[in-house]
Amino acid sequence: MGNTTSCCVSSSPKLRRNAHSRLESYRPDTDLSREDTGCNLQHISDRENIDDLNMEFNPSDHPRASTIFLSKSQTDVREKRKSLFINHHPPGQIARKYSSCSTIFLDDSTVSQPNLKYTIKCVALAIYYHIKNRDPDGRMLLDIFDENLHPLSKSEVPPDYDKHNPEQKQIYRFVRTLFSAAQLTAECAIVTLVYLERLLTYAEIDICPANWKRIVLGAILLASKVWDDQAVWNVDYCQILKDITVEDMNELERQFLELLQFNINVPSSVYAKYYFDLRSLAEANNLSFPLEPLSRERAHKLEAISRLCEDKYKDLRRPMRKRSASADNLTLPRWSPAIIS
Repeated sequence: MGNTTSCCVSSSPKLRRNAHSRLESYRPDTDLSREDTGCNLQHISDRENIDDLNMEFNPSDHPRASTIFLSKSQTDVREKRKSLFINHHPPGQIARKYSSCSTIFLDDSTVSQPNLKYTIKCVALAIYYHIKNRDPDGRMLLDIFDENLHPLSKSEVPPDYDKHNPEQKQIYRFVRTLFSAAQLTAECAIVTLVYLERLLTYAEIDICPANWKRIVLGAILLASKVWDDQAVWNVDYCQILKDITVEDMNELERQFLELLQFNINVPSSVYAKYYFDLRSLAEANNLSFPLEPLSRERAHKLEAISRLCEDKYKDLRRPMRKRSASADNLTLPRWSPAIIS
């Protein structure tokens, strides 16, 4: 914090490690340029869009890069459609509900308030595709995430623990247990997936049967502390997972942060991209969010939100008026409030 030059100039922790370890005595020089004196140091807000990694391989930082889990799921989705076409089996149609003049059907999931149950299901499905469609050549396996070296329970780890891919239901039960016991929100689940893909990109590792539980645990641990105001302490997770120690949780969190290069920022655009990609994943796998009829209470709530937005942007409507318009033919844009009955 005290070294302003290293904080603003260096683009990553790796560069800061190469800085001089001792300070040199000050020698005034009148011929120094602005670059030498540091007068035009780049502001931190100007460095937020610098690509340390290629955009296509860094979706957790850039809103325009496609998410890894969605691209890995496309192979299975295409195979399913191809198999249904060859065998002449029409895809299972979900009973869709359509709105009418008397009834409006909406799901209760929005980008600001996602549905907890179905968001966790989508995140578990995304993790499942990560494990199933991982790199066949195999990448580096870090010891801190190896369940054989750091087991989460006292039960003996089977010899083939790293051979069999977990089912989606198993992943869902593991994530749901942590979220239910720690009372975490649906937004935390989306941030968990962002941190998971950021770890895989930064550390250049794959999530596999041998490490998926500890990687997911570390991502949930970090996401809960960053997102929630009243975060769950590491000792609280030891109450959920009875056989894990606080020292192990602390070491897991520390190494997870180091592998992320302490980059825990999640821009709103990246968060929105992951939310809508999870909805696309759900639709492609017939995991649709439930539709419920619009109740009178929720209609009044939406109307109240509409009024707040109308008052907020009231001042923005005035510049829309054309000053060059004649007083005889003056036409102004009309704003009609939406009435939901």
